[in-house]
Amino acid sequence: MKAIISAAGLASELTGPTPPVLLDVRWQLGGPNLRPEYEKAHIPGAVFVDLDAELAGPAGARGRHPLPDTEVFGAAMRAAGVSADRDVVVYDGGLGWAAARAWWLLRFTRHPSVRVLDGGLAAWDGPLTSEVPEPVQGTFAPAPGALPLLDADGAAALARTGLLLDARAPERYRGDVEPIDPVAGHIPGAVSAPTTENVAESGRFLPAAELADRFKALGASGAPEVGVYCGSGVSGAHEVLALAVAGIPSALYVGSWSEWSQDGNRPVATGPDPQ
Repeated sequence: MKAIISAAGLASELTGPTPPVLLDVRWQLGGPNLRPEYEKAHIPGAVFVDLDAELAGPAGARGRHPLPDTEVFGAAMRAAGVSADRDVVVYDGGLGWAAARAWWLLRFTRHPSVRVLDGGLAAWDGPLTSEVPEPVQGTFAPAPGALPLLDADGAAALARTGLLLDARAPERYRGDVEPIDPVAGHIPGAVSAPTTENVAESGRFLPAAELADRFKALGASGAPEVGVYCGSGVSGAHEVLALAVAGIPSALYVGSWSEWSQDGNRPVATGPDPQ
């Protein structure tokens, strides 16, 4: 199963006999809820999904975007029309982070066919509508555990025994700045791998071969396991998606730096090097 779909491919499937369930997951870090933008214009048939309320649990000791309660997530997906026997396509405003979070959660909870619209809404040149659909109730029953998941201890270990990628901006990895979390720096042993380098200027993913070369250069080819973290498990999901496009399986540390940095007993590294 491919992890992404082009705008042209989605347009074709939407006119087919069994169109995919379409989820609009527009979201911005620290910004207002984007449902009003969805209500103004979205791809016909798309249902809005609220990342903060439905794709994450309440912020706290487990980080800013911990895993949502399984029942809450399942109810939200069923209300959006999601069933296990029907393909799902998710999109956001173009950055890809929120869509990747929805993709990862659905795959993690065993939905068999989920893809992200490559380039998001910015790549879509088809019609838009303000009509909010009323989807038929879906039947999806999430069962967590289908994808590898890291906790803080697992991330610390993987940074030593495999390859742990830090998907945040380089200046946050180095500890030059930290605009959100209480401590600046990175997990000792983690390698800087900014999510922004997974995509071209258009916002679309680099070709699979180029992504594979990128991750191999970062150490993926010789690592027994690959893991990813970011600030709070959102942009890290985008890196996991990029790795999937490249054909490289990886685990996500959902708590990420927002969880790690709250624990004063955990070590912090700064500077451009992993150690």
